[in-house]
Amino acid sequence: MSANAFVHPDEIRSMFSSAMSDMYRAEVPQYGTLMELVSDINRQKLSADPELRDGLAHNDELGRIDLERHGAIRLGKPEELFNMRRLFAVMGMHPVGYYDLSVAGVPVHSTAFRPIDDEALRRNPFRVFTSLLRLELIEDEGLRTEAEAILAEREIFTPDALKLIYLAEKNGGLDRIQAEQFVAEALETFRWHSDATVSLETYQKLHDAHRLIADVVCFKGPHINHLTPRTLDIDAVQRDMPKRGISPKAIVEGPPTRNCPILLRQTSFKALEEQVYFVGGSAKGTAGTHTARFGEIEQRGIALTAEGRKLYDTLLASVRHAVQVSAGGSNARDYETELAERFAAFPDDYETLRVEKLAFFRYSVTKAGRNAVENVDLEASVNDLVDQGYLRADPIIYEDFLPVSAAGIFQSNLGSDEQKNYAEQSNQDVFEQCLGAPVADELALYAAHEKASLEAALETLGVQKNVA
Repeated sequence: MSANAFVHPDEIRSMFSSAMSDMYRAEVPQYGTLMELVSDINRQKLSADPELRDGLAHNDELGRIDLERHGAIRLGKPEELFNMRRLFAVMGMHPVGYYDLSVAGVPVHSTAFRPIDDEALRRNPFRVFTSLLRLELIEDEGLRTEAEAILAEREIFTPDALKLIYLAEKNGGLDRIQAEQFVAEALETFRWHSDATVSLETYQKLHDAHRLIADVVCFKGPHINHLTPRTLDIDAVQRDMPKRGISPKAIVEGPPTRNCPILLRQTSFKALEEQVYFVGGSAKGTAGTHTARFGEIEQRGIALTAEGRKLYDTLLASVRHAVQVSAGGSNARDYETELAERFAAFPDDYETLRVEKLAFFRYSVTKAGRNAVENVDLEASVNDLVDQGYLRADPIIYEDFLPVSAAGIFQSNLGSDEQKNYAEQSNQDVFEQCLGAPVADELALYAAHEKASLEAALETLGVQKNVA
């Protein structure tokens, strides 16, 4: 079949993310309320901040805001992660980054499946934060063996989904009918099931070991546990959620409010307590409840270089050491005050971030630069060209995640202050073996985007430089 007959992976990704959003809105009505709130605040922010609007429009990023979502799933065994990679590849999504959440007492390690090139990100930057349960961190050997046996019995992908993944790999893509069927079949993996696969007794044992273990092991599949829209003003969302009948978590995870947003800020509303039925008891099963799914909102800022991330991590660690916030929200104001005070050490204007190489930028030639091509000093530095108004530098949006923030969201929505100290820590090699592929280095991706944009801009100006 001609490659022209295939549906582009970007379009399949848009079809899937739209279908996922519709399904989640039907399953979790508060998600619809959240979407309306975010849409209202984004519209207000763009109206009040023409400079922000112009910057997004200049980089062709304005259209992606309403499309933007990230989801999260938790898998139980290596084969599930391996086939999830294959499924996301059909949609042009690739594993980026390795996140060890065991350091924060959550027994998983993770990656993010997402598009990686600029054009694909502009079309639809859908991401899925995907975690794999680390069964070796269950201390009780008998319980660990029982969990392994339970997971061994389940198949989270439909036969037709696996068949279509194989066809996409074999033929190089899917035609229109196959793509539509693929979306429908793939969606089944992420659907909520109120029937557990274990007895209440088994669920309780796993729950006591760690609430997240019970969530992963005791159900038919990795139900999507949240879908996250992107807001341009997360403080306004945090403030206005109660006005819409939504109770937010105590603090916004990540950096404080800034003039120049960096990395990622996240907040959420508490997970729903949902009725489920466990094996045994009456014909329908034993009624009980399970808490897993919640709503989350994110605000994305500029991607930081290795030096910028080192400064960010140091400052955040110092804040978390100084002030601990409980799941109930005590010390939240003290934490926010400490966060703002300590992050005063992090430069809060784009030019300083650029000159000190703390963040990544996308370069382009200005109108003045195009008009002055014949007169540009061939020996001018990049900083000189920016100062002269010939080059423009725009923030490269951070497309990835923060392990401390992710763990904070997990813990908040597990409704517990519980912190476990696991003996084993990062194990990227094992994760990549399960995945069947290496994860991409997020910093290398941002550096490549910056370098490519700068080289293209300098070529337009007729300036040849070795861009490191």
